[in-house]
Amino acid sequence: MLKREINELLTETGPDTAAGDFFRRYWLPALLVEELPEPESPPVRVKILSERLIAFRDSEGKFGLLDEFCPHRGASLWFGNVFGECGIRCAYHGWKFDVNGNCLDVPSEPENSNFRTKVKTTSYPLVQVGDILWTYMGPPELQPPLPEFEFCRVAPEQTYTSKRWQESNWLQALEGGIDSSHVSWLHAGGLKNDPLFKGTKGNEYNLNDLRPFFEVAEADGGLFVGARRNAEDGKYYWRITPYVMPAFTMVPPRGDHPVHGHFWVPIDDENCWVYTFDYHPVRALTEAEVQAMKQGHGVHSRNVPGTYRPMENKDVDYLMDRDAQRRGDTFSGVRGIAQQDASLQESMGPIVNREKERLVSSDTGIIKCRQKLKKAVESLRDRGTLPPGVDPAHHRIRSAAIVLPKEVDFIDA
Repeated sequence: MLKREINELLTETGPDTAAGDFFRRYWLPALLVEELPEPESPPVRVKILSERLIAFRDSEGKFGLLDEFCPHRGASLWFGNVFGECGIRCAYHGWKFDVNGNCLDVPSEPENSNFRTKVKTTSYPLVQVGDILWTYMGPPELQPPLPEFEFCRVAPEQTYTSKRWQESNWLQALEGGIDSSHVSWLHAGGLKNDPLFKGTKGNEYNLNDLRPFFEVAEADGGLFVGARRNAEDGKYYWRITPYVMPAFTMVPPRGDHPVHGHFWVPIDDENCWVYTFDYHPVRALTEAEVQAMKQGHGVHSRNVPGTYRPMENKDVDYLMDRDAQRRGDTFSGVRGIAQQDASLQESMGPIVNREKERLVSSDTGIIKCRQKLKKAVESLRDRGTLPPGVDPAHHRIRSAAIVLPKEVDFIDA
């Protein structure tokens, strides 16, 4: 059970909220590079932390992220013209802005007018790191160094990133990312059949031991969530999931398969973007692996063409397949690991009522995560304390899967 006021503290991320200010201290994924692939790409609508923005790329290839609405009379800059302008012009009256939000031209004003110098629209930095365009929406004087997560720092041929829209609050999506106990049930079919999961010894431990024991360790940037299952010869199989604040999780590896994880970014209080990555730290991804990712295998989704909305969405009952459920191909009847998770997280409602929960020992990671979040959000609000995970040193982590003797703790190992 979580009190209503604490639930609201952690789930409300718009302007002038405590958790919103917390998120604004970090670099956040804003969109994929593929959405602005070249100079003068068409503008893209972006909504993050309940702010409606426009991303564009000028004639010189520089990225900009501005308030969606022109400060003149509020017309959307999505209609704006970026062609040959080295900026973006509002389609209504031709007001022109650069990537920093400076007004460069107000065509209706006299030639000797300096009115344009008095106009500036809201802008945020937009920087490419890996496959992602990241933004920082907090106080400019407190802007931290760029992210250093390994998945976006390896060579391009070693990594792949996708994104999908999830119709739930960010927190219930994140909590699914640190919950290892559901894998043995919800994803049992995927462990056997998914090309990016199958064929590893660790899957046997997941399927054979349905009562994992959880141990959670503090980390500089967040938590390490350890899930322990029985292995042979009196040993334990450990899967260790890192959580880095505000919303980064990495799934423990399976054999030589690529390592995968997520970054959960609030769109508003009832929707979030899920940025999903796969990478291999020491080799290039194979053509077959990348093709499987694009087809929605592993932790990726297959999306409606031209959008980032999954094909398996609530409007079509997630393409529920009771025959597949009956055969045991999937436990829930929903195709794909990503949408198996999303379907159940969305089924809780846009913002789950945590006052009604009955948590158990396998929810230890979720309980510790909420406690850590609450402390960080309140410490920033009340004392201005820098939150964990802002320092790029906190990004230099990996997940792990390992068999250890019973007397050896995963933290020591």
